[in-house]
Amino acid sequence: MPLLNDGGHLEMVDTLKQIAVNITKPSAIVMISAHWEESMIKITSGSQPDLIYDYYGFPQESYEITYPCSGHPVLADRIHQQLKKAGIESAQDTQRGFDHGLFIPLKIMFPNADIPCVQVSLRNDLNPEAHINVGKALHALEDENLLIIGSGFSFHNMKAFFSQDSLESNRLNTEFETWLMDTMTDSNLDETQREHRLIHWEQAPGSRFCHPREEHLIPLLVCYGAAQAPCSTHYALSILNKKCSMYYWRKP
Repeated sequence: MPLLNDGGHLEMVDTLKQIAVNITKPSAIVMISAHWEESMIKITSGSQPDLIYDYYGFPQESYEITYPCSGHPVLADRIHQQLKKAGIESAQDTQRGFDHGLFIPLKIMFPNADIPCVQVSLRNDLNPEAHINVGKALHALEDENLLIIGSGFSFHNMKAFFSQDSLESNRLNTEFETWLMDTMTDSNLDETQREHRLIHWEQAPGSRFCHPREEHLIPLLVCYGAAQAPCSTHYALSILNKKCSMYYWRKP
């Protein structure tokens, strides 16, 4: 929908373009996608992964999108080794392609497709602490120009996207977004407190309304684990008439 000029996604497109302009062009991208779950962490390690059109019911042109970026087998192996060192079970996958959690935002941000990418799966138990620990393992990569992206959504209630708004739905959306922005930005929280809040995100107001299932929130927790700090910049925006947010950490 963002690439088909859908009006409800224009602010998202503009924000992603703004972020891309404001950061140094990365030498490689590690993408944690909400659209890939496995029993253990999997890592794409092919040199030229195909695209996976993992959606249905859209216009034909959405199945003709191209994004011919290369993979990065060396980086994939380094990620695998860092996870192993951290005691996290993982495996490389030479056959798996890139899903729309990768190629949609990157086609907006870096349309030339000239940055090698590695995609990392979620673990299908969606355990918050386990995914924060995945991020901590990624932190040890220490590549100067590496961009780690959590491709998900701070609001992901598909029924609510296409239902009539109400005072109650707006309240729950606003309360969760306020909690999330406070959690990710408040420099008065120490990292033990911030991590505790994220591990127990279900206790936040509006949590299960905004995330009936949390696979779209978990990539953010991986990114937090990699940063272990309040975010450098946050973006509050509206997507499909729902309050949403994005978070960016600049390497110190």
